[in-house]
Amino acid sequence: MGIKYKKTAEEILRSLAAILLALVIGAVFILVSGESPLTAYGALLKGALGSPQAIANSISKSVPLAFTGLAVAMGQRCGMLNIGAEGQLHAGAMAAVITALTLSFLPSFLLLTVSIGAGILAGMAVGSVPGIFRAKYKTNEVIVAIMLNYICTLFTSWLVNGPYKVAGSTAQTELISEGIWFRKLLPRTQLTTAVLILIVVAVLVYLFLWKTSVGFQLRAVGSNSEAARAAGIPVNRYLILSMTLSGGIAAIAGVTEMFGKYHRFIEGFSPSFGFTGIAVAILGKNHPVGVILTALLFGMMDMGALRMSRETAVSSNMIIVVQSLVILFVSAPALVSAFKKKRG
Repeated sequence: MGIKYKKTAEEILRSLAAILLALVIGAVFILVSGESPLTAYGALLKGALGSPQAIANSISKSVPLAFTGLAVAMGQRCGMLNIGAEGQLHAGAMAAVITALTLSFLPSFLLLTVSIGAGILAGMAVGSVPGIFRAKYKTNEVIVAIMLNYICTLFTSWLVNGPYKVAGSTAQTELISEGIWFRKLLPRTQLTTAVLILIVVAVLVYLFLWKTSVGFQLRAVGSNSEAARAAGIPVNRYLILSMTLSGGIAAIAGVTEMFGKYHRFIEGFSPSFGFTGIAVAILGKNHPVGVILTALLFGMMDMGALRMSRETAVSSNMIIVVQSLVILFVSAPALVSAFKKKRG
């Protein structure tokens, strides 16, 4: 047990060091651009944590990243890289909105339940495809998931520009019933009850992976699929299961954005939540707690970057550079070890 805690402490310190080093390098870039790093980072902190509204919006920005991070982590725990979260969240968002519009005659609670369920099922259906192809035909799940990203995003784009488009220049659907909008937890912010759903999902993911026999077997497949197969674990079944669950979790990211912020499907609503979720999962060590903390960090950076770009000449894209450096520094030791192992 002591070794386990020591390893965890080392990983936390390594992540903190990576964040600090990335901020230092970012400060150098800011200095070269002619701005003061202290002024820029001060504005960033104020934008992220300077008021209750800023904190609430930082948390709000982290919610979809946490969902996609949890989705990727679910796949990774079984040795599957779900790079298709972007398509899955689009499928989930569109399915939930269409269901809400079609069945608007239902009572609010039932309509909300059915709509969210439809979104999750759509994401699960899309997520299962790479798992099935990997299990049945040994096809690389990354290739299949990438192709599905295009299929899902372009199909939802056709729907919102065609049969479900409302009048106007913006590609968007009609508003869903106000009775099923997620409630705001703080006025004049984007923080809604979606964060409560996130907490529930994160707890369920943890309990499933670490407190059930199915979760243990799923993680065993991810640790060593051949050893798991020799132990009698149905490897192919768990490959499909992990990707199916992963797709469902990713879909919730899209559903919560629709029901919490936009109240309709809008083309281009996702600034690559699915792809950023991969980074969140990597930095969070594929653990629900680590994923949520990393998503909060990214959410604060994204929120703070808006104020930083307003008060200084530093582009908000600088935060993308810092985030990328954090991921690089955290991943570097594992990449070096893998390279040495391959050479050895």
